[in-house]
Amino acid sequence: MPAPVNRFRQALREGRAQIGLWLGLADPYSAELLAGAGFDWLVIDGEHAPNDLRSMLAQLQAIGAGGAAPVIRLPTDENWMVKQVLDIGCQTVLVPMVETAEQAQRLARAMKYAPAGTRGVGAGLARASAFNAISDYLATADAETCLLVQIETRAGLAELERIAAIDGVDGVFIGPADLAADMGHRGNPEHPDVQAAIAAGIARLRAADKPAGILTSNRALAERFVDLGAVFVAVGSDVGLLRQSATALRRFFGRTEGA
Repeated sequence: MPAPVNRFRQALREGRAQIGLWLGLADPYSAELLAGAGFDWLVIDGEHAPNDLRSMLAQLQAIGAGGAAPVIRLPTDENWMVKQVLDIGCQTVLVPMVETAEQAQRLARAMKYAPAGTRGVGAGLARASAFNAISDYLATADAETCLLVQIETRAGLAELERIAAIDGVDGVFIGPADLAADMGHRGNPEHPDVQAAIAAGIARLRAADKPAGILTSNRALAERFVDLGAVFVAVGSDVGLLRQSATALRRFFGRTEGA
């Protein structure tokens, strides 16, 4: 029995647009609800949300009941973090703040078992192998892992083609918020200069035949990014949806003194 097919990776390779949502509530109950809402992929955020390995595991288990493909964003680019989230059963890993081809190469190797990579062998203890019930896991797992690297600085953009050319990098995600800050427009990712850099980055990735991804809660911008050729686009977050809906509901009934 082989490792499960990574439907998200397969969709990227076929160029099929994937619409996703960010999960920042760090809660399996809400993750399960959103997994059945029709999104193609859901990002369990380990960088800016209060997640640890156990809460990520609980959300993976919850998402498994729905139709969305899970992605885990790591807090940073440590190899041991890559190994841990792969072992708990996440096949697609998003790594923030990648700026060089050498960094991307190291991460690509962390996603694979030896001799192709440096992932430690512990399948007998791992949920990823169904605790060794998947008899061919070690032989087939490498073909189903998916590495997404996040470009969030001018330095990363300068290295974009070299990073995209690394074997084992399956997609490149442009991070608008940190890119805006690095460009001197902190808090304003919709600044024309930032948007021009993003559009150029997507075009460069298309020319390199590498899937491009991005996050925005602006629906018009999300549609524009898809039109520009971004293949995996996250269109909001659970935190944002909850806050917006709660605020709109309260406003509908009018504000009271001090509310």
